[in-house]
Formats: sequence, C-alpha cells, structure tokens
Amino acid sequence: MENLNQTSVRRFILLGLTSVPGLKAVFFLVFLLMYVVTLSGNLLLIIAVRLNPRFHTPMYFFLCNLSFIDICFSTNITPKILENTLSKDTSITLLGCAIQLYFHLALGATECLILAAMAYDRYNAICKPLQYATIMNQNICVSLAVGCWTQCFSLSIIHVVFAFQLPFCKSNHVSHFFCEMPPILRLSCKDPWVNQVALYVCCAIFTLCTFFFIFLSYVHIFSKILKIRHNKGHHKAFSTCASHLTVVMLYYGTIIYMYLRPQSSYSPDRDRVVSVFYTVVSPMLNPIIYSVRNKDIKGTIQNKIQLIVYLL
Repeated sequence: MENLNQTSVRRFILLGLTSVPGLKAVFFLVFLLMYVVTLSGNLLLIIAVRLNPRFHTPMYFFLCNLSFIDICFSTNITPKILENTLSKDTSITLLGCAIQLYFHLALGATECLILAAMAYDRYNAICKPLQYATIMNQNICVSLAVGCWTQCFSLSIIHVVFAFQLPFCKSNHVSHFFCEMPPILRLSCKDPWVNQVALYVCCAIFTLCTFFFIFLSYVHIFSKILKIRHNKGHHKAFSTCASHLTVVMLYYGTIIYMYLRPQSSYSPDRDRVVSVFYTVVSPMLNPIIYSVRNKDIKGTIQNKIQLIVYLL
C-alpha cells in the first residue's frame, strides 16, 4: 500500500503572474516600483514616529507595528515575484515554500489583530478620554502587541506543519505567484478537508471576529462623534478614524474573499489578482493613507528629507 504520508514532490513550480513574455518585463518594473515605495514609505513613517517625541503615543506605537508588518509582508513575497518574473527557473523547494507560507499566514493574522488593537485605541481615545491614559498605558500597549505577534506566529506553525504532512502527488505546479495555503492544498492527492476546516475556523476568528470588533468599536466612536457640538471637533475626530477605516476595508475585503469563500468558486486568474491587493498593494498604500491625512507626519517626513538633502 502506498504510504500517503510520503511527499512525492521535492520542489514546486510557481506559475507566476503571467506566461506572456511581453508582460513579464512590465510586471517586473511595476512590482519593483511598488516594492521600493513600500519599503521607503513604511521606513520613513517608522523613522518619523521614532524621531518626533509627539508621536510617542499608543496610536503611533501600533502604527509602527503595522508598518513593520507591511515591510516584512511585502519582503516575504515581492522579491520572489521579481526573481521568477525574469528567471526561467520558477521553482521553489518544499522548505522554501513552507517558510514563505508560514510568514505569510503569521504576518497576515498579526496585521488583523494589530488593526483591531488600533480600533480599540481609537475607541478609548474618543469614547473614554478621561480614562485613556490609564487604559492605554505603555505596559498595556506592549502586552497587546506582544500577544498579537506571539499568538499568530505560534498558531501558524501548526497550519504549515499539518499542510506539509499531506502527500503532494497530483502535480508540483502551483497556479499562483507564491506559496499560499488554498492553491497548495489543492495539490494534495489526499482529501485536505481537516486542513481546510482548521483554516476556515482560524480565518473566521482572525478576520470575521476582529472585523466585527472593529465594526462595533466604530459604531460607538461615531455615536460619540455625533454628540460633539463643534464642527471642528467633528472634523478632527473623523479625520483620525478615516485613515484606519480605509486600511481596514481594503485589507479585510480581500482577505475574507480569498480565505472564507467556498472552494467551488476557485479561479486561479481572479485569485492571483486578489492576492496582489493584500500582499503588495495594501502594504504600499498603508503608509501613504496614514501620512496623507496626518499633517504632523507629513511635516516630520518632509523636514527629515530636506535635512538629508541638505547634508548630501
């Protein structure tokens, strides 16, 4: 009898974004530009927060966590896209695939929890301003961040280990541009229903539950804002929350579509487009969204850039 625990393939072939030669050069330039913008934008935001004492608050602490996640998230995916776009050899080892999948799951789940922590911070700042300093003290913020990172990186190990216990004997061609759980599970010649159920449950917890928590937080926030009599107070409060809501809708919309829809609706071409949004586009846009609506961050970044240019 064939041992189903024996993995037949030793390398996966990533089919990438396109097989059209003319488009490969275009995709390479576009993704290289987006990667550079992602790194520079998030690094500048982190540096601006660290250098300006006015930004040493819970909101900017979690924002730095988000920027660091975006740097790691994009770095885990984009360099491999760039390499495979120009290379004839688009293979990846099982170990390399497992590592990429692990960091993808861990960082994606951590971002969900950090976004929820940011919503909790905004709720306390607007709805409980007198108790805010006590509720969101430094120890609480650090504990929340450490809890988010530890929990997500620990749980992701379980998913990856069990996924790579499956026998991959159908094919070694992954209809994707990186190792992501849904297309990997489809290559197994053993029914991966246990893995799929576990993935659905975890995704429901990390996406639907956190999204519902964020939604309830903003129901209370907007209820409080509408009670503010001064228009100036309205504008300031809405401006504070608008950036976070924009990031939440962009990220959660694509994640929920990718991981919580029926398997029967699988479409390789459409799934690749959706994955590009939350793996490449979202990490690039997040620092831009937060910076555009924040005059203090824009001013700090501009001053530092001008200082660097002057020194050069």
